[in-house]
Amino acid sequence: MTTASSSADKAPTLRGAAVGRRLGIGIINGLFRPRVLGAWRVPAAGPVILAINHTHNVDGPVLMGTAPRPVHFLIKKEAFIGPLDPFLRGIGQVKVDRSGADRKAITHALGVLERGGVLGIFPEGTRGEGDFASLRAGLAYFAVRSGAQVVPVAVLGSGERRGRAIPQLPPLRSRIDVVFGDPFEAGDGSGRRTRKALDDATGRIQERLTAHLAAARRATGR
Repeated sequence: MTTASSSADKAPTLRGAAVGRRLGIGIINGLFRPRVLGAWRVPAAGPVILAINHTHNVDGPVLMGTAPRPVHFLIKKEAFIGPLDPFLRGIGQVKVDRSGADRKAITHALGVLERGGVLGIFPEGTRGEGDFASLRAGLAYFAVRSGAQVVPVAVLGSGERRGRAIPQLPPLRSRIDVVFGDPFEAGDGSGRRTRKALDDATGRIQERLTAHLAAARRATGR
């Protein structure tokens, strides 16, 4: 017998994420005018972590509809309410409890990478200025543990407040720029996962992400 608990324990699937990508393409192109730069930089195969700056709730769906591969996002558990719970699980997203070390979420996320999939992470942990000024160590852990390449992504324009017809969304039909950067490895090649190794990896990641964001702003004029 299938129970709600056993359903919730199921690992996210690539098929589900592919459905989410198709939905994202339709929704984002219907509501906004996304401009995508550098999508060819995302490796066509193998484990990849997309590290995205975060200024608005729409950033996740924007990436879902503009990334060249299906993406499994780490999403806070508070978003999994009512009918959104089975929907988000069905499109391959990973529920995470941010109050502590969520072992189930960690297992699911590492499983995505072990199967050669794409994991989407907002390394700032929550919406903010979107400038990568404060990073959590989770991204470094997944990158070092899995050996996946990290691709920095800058989403620019989603935080625009002027001209909003719907307060919760950026202005309809406004331009949102999505800029993908060059992939890189976060670890030092030793495979170590000590606290110092992860702290060093976090520092390298922050440097690369901050530099990419600055380059993306220059390229887009935003």
